Amino acid sequence: MRYPEYLEKKFNFPGFYRVKLALPSMALPDPANDLKAQLAKALDQSAIEPGQTVAVGVGSRGINKIADLVSQICRSIKEKGAHPVIIPAMGSHGSATPEGQEKTLAKLGVTSKICQATIASQMDAVKVGTVFDDVPVYFSKKAMEADHSICINRIKPHTKFKGDVESGLYKMLVVGMGKHTGALTYHNFALKYGFHTLLKAMGDTIIEQTNLCLGIGVVEDAYDQVMKIDVIPAAKISTREPDLLTLAKSHFPSLPYRNLDLLVVRQIGKEISGSGMDPNVTGRTCDLMEDDFSQSLDVKRLVILDLSANTAGNAIGLGNADIITEKVFAGMNYQATLMNALTAMSLKKASIPVRLPNEEKAVQAGFQTIGPVPPEKVRAVIIRDTMHTTDLLVSEGLARETQKLSCLKEMTPCRISFSSSGDLII
Repeated sequence: MRYPEYLEKKFNFPGFYRVKLALPSMALPDPANDLKAQLAKALDQSAIEPGQTVAVGVGSRGINKIADLVSQICRSIKEKGAHPVIIPAMGSHGSATPEGQEKTLAKLGVTSKICQATIASQMDAVKVGTVFDDVPVYFSKKAMEADHSICINRIKPHTKFKGDVESGLYKMLVVGMGKHTGALTYHNFALKYGFHTLLKAMGDTIIEQTNLCLGIGVVEDAYDQVMKIDVIPAAKISTREPDLLTLAKSHFPSLPYRNLDLLVVRQIGKEISGSGMDPNVTGRTCDLMEDDFSQSLDVKRLVILDLSANTAGNAIGLGNADIITEKVFAGMNYQATLMNALTAMSLKKASIPVRLPNEEKAVQAGFQTIGPVPPEKVRAVIIRDTMHTTDLLVSEGLARETQKLSCLKEMTPCRISFSSSGDLII
C-alpha cells in the first residue's frame, strides 16, 4: 500500500522525557484480610444460614487482587456453613456465552479450583420487576435460585455518564447480574430515560425484589491498588455507594495536562476500562446521550498501538481513536467487539479508525496530521494504558509545563526509537 510522501519518508521524532509522577499510595496492606474481618461481622448479621446457597456475582474488570478477594468471600461463606456459587456478572462480555464468560473470569484468576467454589455461568435471567411502566428488570436466574446473593465490584467514574452512582454496585446489579438480557435492556432504554436515571431505578428494584443481601464495594488509588473495601448490607447500598464514588474520583488516575496535540495509548482492553480506554483520562467519547468528557482533556490526535492480552480480542473503544495499527485490527475479535458495542448501544466505539502498518508509522502520522506544528513544539504524551498515568513519556514541547508540576518525581531526557519491525522501544 502506498502512503502520502510525508509518511513514506523517515521522520525525525523530537526529544522526549521519561516522567514519573509521585501521587500518594493509599494501598491496604492486606485487602483480603480486611475483607475477611468485615465479612465476619456482616455475614453474622445477615440472614444466611448453614446449608444455604449464596450466589457471588463477579464481573470482568481487572480489579486489583480480585481472585484473592473472591476466594476470601467464598471461604467466609463456607465458614458460615453455607455454599458459595460464583456467577459471572458481566452482561455481554465473553461474547455473551457461558464458555466465554467463564474464560473471562479465568483470565482474572477466578476459577473453581482457585476459589474452591462452583462457577454457574448460565446466561438465563428472570424478570424481577418493571420501572417507568415499560422497562423490565432482570436478574440472573441462577442467582435467584440461590438462597442469597452477594456482588462485588470496583467503584469508579463511569465512561458514559456522571451521577451520584456511576460504575459500581448499581451497575453490577443491573448490567452484570442482569446478564446479557439485562444489559441489553438497560442500554436500550437508557437512550430514552437517561443512563443515570435508569440505572438508579433498575438498581433500586433489584435491591428490593431479589435475594441480594450484601454488596462489596472496592475503591482503588491512583496506582490501581485496593485502598478501601466496604461490605454493605443491600438496603444501604444506595446511601453508601455515592460516598465511595466521591473517594474514587479523588484518587482516579488522570493526565496533568489540559490539552494535547497527540496522545499515544500503547494498549486498550476490557480489563483496563469498560470502554477499552477510559474517557475520564483521554477526554474522548462520542455516542448517543453520552456526557461530555472533553473538560478533562482535549486531544487533537489519539493513537492506539495494541490490544491487551487479557481483553481476548475485544477491541471496544478503538473507534474513539484517530489511528490504530494493523496489529490492533488483526488482533480484534470482531464478534466480541460487535456484541459489546451493540449491547451497549455504543456503535461508534467499534468503528475502525485509520489503520497504519506498524507502531512507528502510527505515531508518525499522529505527529504529521495536526497541522504545521514543528515536531519540537508538539505536545505529545505516550502512556501504557489509561489505568497507568504516573509513568509516561512526554515530548520536549511539554517540558516546561511538566517541570512545574507539583507531583513531579522524576524527569529524564530520552529518545523514542523503533525496532526493525516498527515496534516502539521505550
